[in-house]
Amino acid sequence: MSGAIDPRAGQMPTPRDLIDVTKLTEAYYSRRPDPAVPSQRVAFGTSGHRGSAFDTAFNEVHILAITQAICDYRKQRGTNGPLFVGRDTHALSEPAFRTALEVLVANDVAVQVDVRDGYTPTPAVSHAILAHNRERGRALADGIVITPSHNPPGDGGFKYNPPHGGPAQTEATSLIEREANLHIASGLAKVRREPYERVRKAAARYDYIASYVGDLGSVIDMEAIASSGLRVGADPLGGAAVHYWAPIAETYRIDLTVVNEAVDPTFRFVPIDWDGKIRMDCSSPYAMRGLLAIKDRFDLSFANDTDADRHGIVCRSGLMPPNHYLAACADYLKETRERWPRDCAIGKTVVSSAMIDRVAAKRHAALMEVPVGFKWFVDGLLNSTLGFGGEESAGSSFLRRDGTVWTTDKDGLIAGLLAAEMTARGGADPSVRYARLAEELGRFFYARVDRPASPALRKAIAEIDPKVVGGGTLAGDRISDARVTAPGNRAPIGGIKVSTARGWFAVRPSGTENVYKIYSESFVSQEHLAAIQDDAQTLIASFAPS
Repeated sequence: MSGAIDPRAGQMPTPRDLIDVTKLTEAYYSRRPDPAVPSQRVAFGTSGHRGSAFDTAFNEVHILAITQAICDYRKQRGTNGPLFVGRDTHALSEPAFRTALEVLVANDVAVQVDVRDGYTPTPAVSHAILAHNRERGRALADGIVITPSHNPPGDGGFKYNPPHGGPAQTEATSLIEREANLHIASGLAKVRREPYERVRKAAARYDYIASYVGDLGSVIDMEAIASSGLRVGADPLGGAAVHYWAPIAETYRIDLTVVNEAVDPTFRFVPIDWDGKIRMDCSSPYAMRGLLAIKDRFDLSFANDTDADRHGIVCRSGLMPPNHYLAACADYLKETRERWPRDCAIGKTVVSSAMIDRVAAKRHAALMEVPVGFKWFVDGLLNSTLGFGGEESAGSSFLRRDGTVWTTDKDGLIAGLLAAEMTARGGADPSVRYARLAEELGRFFYARVDRPASPALRKAIAEIDPKVVGGGTLAGDRISDARVTAPGNRAPIGGIKVSTARGWFAVRPSGTENVYKIYSESFVSQEHLAAIQDDAQTLIASFAPS
């Protein structure tokens, strides 16, 4: 979060804060991107292509081009099984869904859509892909999820999951991005398309809810939750999980209340976030103000973002910071999952808390530290060499109870249910488990700050040479390590991470906005954290182009 908090953060939106859905949809169909303008080109970040139709960054032309590029990529790779399509509740997801189907069916792709014509969480698509591909060597499935995740209501998003079920690797997204931009530059000359009225009838139906919900007992001890009598609250924040929680409660006889079943593409029921925007960020104390206000009605409650790949865990003590919950999860899973491979690792990103490192050491588990992006956890989850993978932005997944793969994309639903299992079996909620870890392993002080950055500064940060900080100090301590690659796989982190014996900071430019992000952590105190942040800002300022 930025240092400048909007004075209305946590308050309910006013009519002037709400998007005009009709005008946004009109912009989706009417505005045509200019390939010569970088901000209007297709650009795959860590989670697909995102943008707003008002900015000519997410429009029908983009989706036509991306979907054709995905069809072309499938042919090149020999992927000829069904393609599972899911969408969330953002206003642009529905028109993008229609556009994508027009191209997919025209390219003879065997499309699978929700049997109820409903919304589909990201983890349900990943689960469907893996369920189809299990023990198959041919006719493999893949998927598309139409979502900008927790982004504001005016944004749209489009991401591709190959047959491994998780986010596409850079090799795939680079090819799809390049081909999509070529399609746009050529005026969509090679894009195949059929009328929606015909393709909608041609798409096959798949029961995502039955498949996903019916299999939850293989990854979570649902019996323990049910028998405990735990009172649980769930807030979909108006997202794709809205029709999943009731079947989960009914199937497993859990005392679970869905606190808000409303779906409205303006998201008028979500409080204003830190920067004055509506954002369905279940890790934000501002966006979560509604659930926090009623937390005492439940023993435990949780929320998801709009595609349900992230989690927000609310205990009686309040909203858990994502890093705290990730550490508690890793500790609990390594303690209780007796059928997991003994040598499976714990995964974290380079900008996640070092508490996770200490949990891994405590549990005698290998640590896999990777760049930001869940795609780096896919192979490990798929082959069970990784038991748990988590990102500091409140996204995670983990193996089934028998040690085999569950999903290879983030799953916010099982993250919430694991908090309930942890509470039911251990007699204490996850915040208590984390407090015990802090008492045993030490306290950590963590923060993330976003700052404005020109394109030139973003480029300079991405190209920092670690040698320039070698031999220096950070908050009075000698710098012991400065790296631009992750230790777990040597992949570039897109910035730099600088460490001492008592703390660290990392800086990365945003892939979609003119900002950079500073992540920092002290193992000493809040004051020491502030000193780390000050030194980090000074270092970054030295890279600013004159």
